[in-house]
Amino acid sequence: MEKKNLHSSSVTVADVARHANVSKSTAARVLGGYGVTSEKVRERVQASAKALKYRPNELARSMTTGKSKTIGVVVGDIENSFFGIAVRSITDVANAHGFNVILANSDENFDVEREAVNVLVGKQVDGLIVTPASRYEIGHLENLKSENCKVVLFDREIPSLDMDTVVSDDQEAAAAVTKQLLDAGHCRLAFVTATEEKDSDADGALHIPTSSVGRRIEGFLTACNEGGIAREDSLIVLNSDPKAGLGVSISKMLDQPNRPTAILASDSHVALEIFKQAQERNIEMPSQLSLIAFHNADWTEVTRPAITVVDQPVAQMGRWSAEQLIKRIEGCTEPALRHVMKMKVINRQSVVPPA
Repeated sequence: MEKKNLHSSSVTVADVARHANVSKSTAARVLGGYGVTSEKVRERVQASAKALKYRPNELARSMTTGKSKTIGVVVGDIENSFFGIAVRSITDVANAHGFNVILANSDENFDVEREAVNVLVGKQVDGLIVTPASRYEIGHLENLKSENCKVVLFDREIPSLDMDTVVSDDQEAAAAVTKQLLDAGHCRLAFVTATEEKDSDADGALHIPTSSVGRRIEGFLTACNEGGIAREDSLIVLNSDPKAGLGVSISKMLDQPNRPTAILASDSHVALEIFKQAQERNIEMPSQLSLIAFHNADWTEVTRPAITVVDQPVAQMGRWSAEQLIKRIEGCTEPALRHVMKMKVINRQSVVPPA
């Protein structure tokens, strides 16, 4: 009899069963990893599956088991090394537990994030790790509870949602490094972030959509206030022109006559833009401008001066989020956890007393 010409994409459990000379139910038990079979039969079925280049039908398996063995991850900016390190840690943990990862980039845009979440849920992922672009627009995340999709919030929290969350001690760390700048003698300080302001109250209170940046601003302003620095001398520089980018706001800040003598950057991308623009203007660092950045990006070690940074335990945060999500997928029902990880300051050469 002429053998059927099979391609790996079309090989079925029945094909493997015929090749191994066993029943379809026996082949299904071996390939699905459930039930009891003898070692000899299991080896024969596995050898046939390998010979035929059998690939499991993930959709069919998910319909049988109720699980796709897939995790969705939605981050703000995959070009940011912070998220790159996080995704690597998440993937390592997921793979070790037999899960695959589907990655989506929101570009810090709520509408894009919502669509990504909907697509991933449509693909029947078992759970999601999400870095929310906004702590105000959360309807799509609230809906996940009714769909029984497990969720862990990464780096940013939404207190009104009863979801597992891993964050850093942003407010405490920002206050500590701001005090470091004040202790060095700086009186004209700025906090710079690429985050856009949602709106502000009549009294000038800021509404920052990104919770981690919001906490850092709170820490910065608290330290300035405790150090006797007037609010007008504590600049908060936001991305005022999203289409043009943060560079416009940084240019305005550096070109003013009484520019800051010290800057705290909300992340390494912001710090790099500040560094570049300072060089273009021949502003000497650190003698004319001190700089501290959140996140220990590789470039911060090789510049002159090397940049003092607030180092986030991003790899550990990624591992925790993946491990916690998998625990939920496997049936853990303990109350939602808020896990806070401590950051540390790495002092280099970018902070000196003002000239």
